[in-house]
Amino acid sequence: MSTQETSPPSLPGGPSTEFVQLFTRHQRRLYLHILMQVTHPVDAEEILQETNLIAWSKFAQFQLGTNFLAWVSQIATFEIMKYRSRKRRERLQFSEEFLEVVAQESLARTDELEQRRLALVHCLQKLRPSDRELIQQRYAPGESGKALAETMGRPANSVYQSLGRIRRTLLECIERRLAAEAVT
Repeated sequence: MSTQETSPPSLPGGPSTEFVQLFTRHQRRLYLHILMQVTHPVDAEEILQETNLIAWSKFAQFQLGTNFLAWVSQIATFEIMKYRSRKRRERLQFSEEFLEVVAQESLARTDELEQRRLALVHCLQKLRPSDRELIQQRYAPGESGKALAETMGRPANSVYQSLGRIRRTLLECIERRLAAEAVT
C-alpha cells in the first residue's frame, strides 16, 4: 500500500472536482454579495460572469481546504471596483470606505440571507394555492399590481390588500421558521 497522498480527481486539464463543487455551491451567495453592492440585477449578473471567468482561469491559485467564498469574493470585489470606475460619471457616488463596509456586511450576511430565502421557499409552499398564484403573478418579471388587477378584473385596492395580507403571512411564517431553526 502506498503512503503517497492522493489529490481529488480533476477534470482533464482543468480544476479538481472539489473546486467545481465549491464553485457551483457558492454561485447564489456570490451573486447576492455582488447584488448588494451594485443594486442592478443585470449589472450584478455581468459582474458575476466576469468573476466566474477569472475564478475559473485562476483555479490553480486556489488552495483546497481554504475558504472558497472569501477567495472568490475577493475576485468579485476587484470586478465591482472596475464596474464602479466605469460608472463614476453618475451623480451619486459613495466613498471607498463606505463601499468597503457594505462589501464586508454583504459577505457577513450571505448565510442569513440564504436561510431567509430557504424559509421563504418553504413558506410559499404552505400558502393556499390561490394566494401562492397571486404572489407569483405579482412578482413575475415586468408585472405590476395595477396590471395584475386589470388582468384579474379586480379593483387595484382589493389586489393590494390581498397582497399585503399574503406578505404579512409570509413574513410571520419566515420569522417562525428562522426562530425554530435557531433553537435547534
